[in-house]
Amino acid sequence: MAETKNTGTVKIPKAVKRLFEYFKKLGEEDTPFDPVFQRIQQEYSDLGPKEKEILFTELNNRLEIQKEDLIPLLKEMVETDEEGAPWALHLQRLRKRVQSPRLAIFQKVARNPGGIRFLLDFREDLMNSRRSGEADVTALDTDLAILLEMLFQEGFLYLEEITLDSPYRQIEIIKDRDMVHPMTSLEEMGQRLGRDRRCFALYHRLLPLEPIVFIEVALAQGLVRRISDIVEPKDDAGKRKNVDTAIFYSINNTQNGLAGLGLGKMLIVRVVDFLHGENERIKNFATLSPLPGFWDRYLRPILQGDDESFFLKQKDIPSYFSKKSRAKILEAGGFSKEDTERFCEALIKVLSGDQWTKDEKLVKHLQSPLIKIAYHYITQEKNLKGKPLNPVAGFHLGNGATVSEKYINFLANTSPKGLRESCGIMVNYIYTSNWLTQIRRSLRWVERFEIKSLFSR
Repeated sequence: MAETKNTGTVKIPKAVKRLFEYFKKLGEEDTPFDPVFQRIQQEYSDLGPKEKEILFTELNNRLEIQKEDLIPLLKEMVETDEEGAPWALHLQRLRKRVQSPRLAIFQKVARNPGGIRFLLDFREDLMNSRRSGEADVTALDTDLAILLEMLFQEGFLYLEEITLDSPYRQIEIIKDRDMVHPMTSLEEMGQRLGRDRRCFALYHRLLPLEPIVFIEVALAQGLVRRISDIVEPKDDAGKRKNVDTAIFYSINNTQNGLAGLGLGKMLIVRVVDFLHGENERIKNFATLSPLPGFWDRYLRPILQGDDESFFLKQKDIPSYFSKKSRAKILEAGGFSKEDTERFCEALIKVLSGDQWTKDEKLVKHLQSPLIKIAYHYITQEKNLKGKPLNPVAGFHLGNGATVSEKYINFLANTSPKGLRESCGIMVNYIYTSNWLTQIRRSLRWVERFEIKSLFSR
């Protein structure tokens, strides 16, 4: 097993040292798997966040290929003619030599009972550590991502529709894991299951009791622009026969260790294909999506002057509002109309509560400017990787959906959570018919999925 020396200055706890040695043993061919893996599971669960961070760093830096192991082979390759059979043999040997020792260990773990669950939890901890820590453990995360991408592909996955006839445990999991529009009771979950309220989940064959990712869909006539029109019970049976649009209003990844592997896109593609096949009148596919972070991580910091990392600046905000609107907001914030330099402060006071939503005149003054700022946030603000700063926008636009200012919906979610996160704004991301055609051509695995449906006939 290749191992580099620990050159860091961080003191390694004894528990981390033991775990590192256990992982190292798993990479040895003559090591009995079960007792060693049981010790890893037991001792890893006892580690705190800081100890896990140190373990991740050790695995990333020390379980690696050594340069001296490659130099002799590379020298031989330099001196070998590419046309002969020895060159192919050298390439085969090189591929074997450069395989990550960590990946080989994780593959061995995945082949055993409880291994996939351990790896999912392990990567979730790793991703949490990367967000809060400073150590670079990219190589370790890459190894895990490569393996999980191989494991969570076509032959291992199947789709299942969650209906009122589904096992109680499955319905309860969906209810408890919906972080977009949380539910407090199974009765609420029941209202989201039926002929025009659908739920589909993606499962792994080795984890059949727990969904990996699920999506909730509302079938409607035209676009739905307010979440209350979906999640609140209504007697709209007369419109059901005129359904022509599927609205994806809640997508949840239940396994954080699978974040970034494209399973949400996989799910959307298959559900779109299924719904269109079930009812050919359904030709429009869109979302009704939240805009998390718009207020607390974007607009409010800008209004406070903390705008260094954003394209939009504090000085730009007043220009979005008319003179009359600025005066109204200053008055609502408790300032004089002439106190124009305190406009951003007044806007913070107004939007930090929920009373503004009950003032019709104030709502009219806020509506157009906030929609324009939200559209700017979605389309212009980028993270360090050049992708949309808002993660939901990044997900859907990255999948091929489109968005325009007319699909920014003001006061579409007036719940405390909706106002707190996004000033009540929600977004319709549009998936066009051309998008589905292109996806079908590029993703050959679509037809290989299985799906079970109470309503398929």
